[in-house]
Amino acid sequence: MVAGTTRLRSETPGADVRVLTPCPSCLQRLSRYDQDAGTSADYIVVEMARHLLGENWMADYVGRANDGGIERVLL
Repeated sequence: MVAGTTRLRSETPGADVRVLTPCPSCLQRLSRYDQDAGTSADYIVVEMARHLLGENWMADYVGRANDGGIERVLL
């Protein structure tokens, strides 16, 4: 993993390297390497929500769920 992030950084210096996964146990394992590899691990759906719905997507979602109930948000 360290070799891969080194190659990515040489191609795009200054860019953040994020490792995305759909698996909870994989996220836990990948997070262990954050310090050593200089990466950050997250769920792929969280990254998609961030890109599609904006940086405050979680706060907006929780606000809508609390305001009108979870059924209104999901439907």
